[in-house]
Amino acid sequence: MDVERTELPGIGVRFEFETKRHVRLGIVAHREGRRDFIIYDPDDPDSMLDCIVFSADESAAIGELLGGARIVEKLNRLHHEIDNLVSRQLKVDATSPYAERPLGDTRARTRTGASIVAIVRADGVETGPPPSAILHVGDRLVTIGTQEAVDAVDRILRGLE
Repeated sequence: MDVERTELPGIGVRFEFETKRHVRLGIVAHREGRRDFIIYDPDDPDSMLDCIVFSADESAAIGELLGGARIVEKLNRLHHEIDNLVSRQLKVDATSPYAERPLGDTRARTRTGASIVAIVRADGVETGPPPSAILHVGDRLVTIGTQEAVDAVDRILRGLE
């Protein structure tokens, strides 16, 4: 799918694309995090039929819902392409020295070479979590790497390394 990107000075960025059913859509990503979801008129591509405005929090939640499925899909494809690659969900339990601390404190990637690609929580999925993401008891970290690297991340989370 081709996505057109247009910088909007002082506002943010507009992304436009056409679906397989020939519906033209646009998303305006405002600097403060708000997103405008635009449905264009098929008879006049310069006119919109509707615009749905999402707050920064709503935008993040929708992104997590859509992005979570894409991560699983990509991981499944990678498993078939790379023999030595594994992914596991590692749980942060109450005894973890990293519970209620930032993900970056684990230094998991630096120490093991494995990547934490998502945090699964009761309220959704945070894809591509930043080092500042706080780990909570009960979180499941989607971790990808070699078996040895993923096992090492598990030991780190349990305070064994």
